[in-house]
Amino acid sequence: MPTVKIIVTAGAIIRDNQGRILLQKRSDYGNWGLPGGGMEPGETIEATMIREVLEETGLEVLKYHFYAVYSGERMQYTYPDGNEVVFVMFLFNAEVDLQGKVGEDGQILLYNDASNESLQLKFIDMEDIHISDLSSVQRPVFEDLKANKKNTIKNMTCR
Repeated sequence: MPTVKIIVTAGAIIRDNQGRILLQKRSDYGNWGLPGGGMEPGETIEATMIREVLEETGLEVLKYHFYAVYSGERMQYTYPDGNEVVFVMFLFNAEVDLQGKVGEDGQILLYNDASNESLQLKFIDMEDIHISDLSSVQRPVFEDLKANKKNTIKNMTCR
């Protein structure tokens, strides 16, 4: 039986001045999702979110507030290489300075990701986000965002 790791992650919901959400097409699983990633030893969850946003988008978080924690069965994921994990995902609404950082189309974030974690960074209107295009572990987040749910703890156990 393969070992399943628990990974604590932090991510950011970043909106532009039109209310669109910044989505990242990730190189590790090829789907769209929010910028974010795994906590490092000794790091606070807030510091994790701030670091991951900077690494993956080049954006500096100016302000943030807690949105929700997601955990449970729906947070299980198997990477293409076969590694199995369960995420405990902390999410924050984050404000950033986008001045001069968005392309002429008004959607593409201009950032050259040296570590190639981000294949593309794009602001997308909530009604144009297709749940099927998202990472399976981030689908519950967007279902809640679309439904305007505001609960802070999301136990994703299916019954």
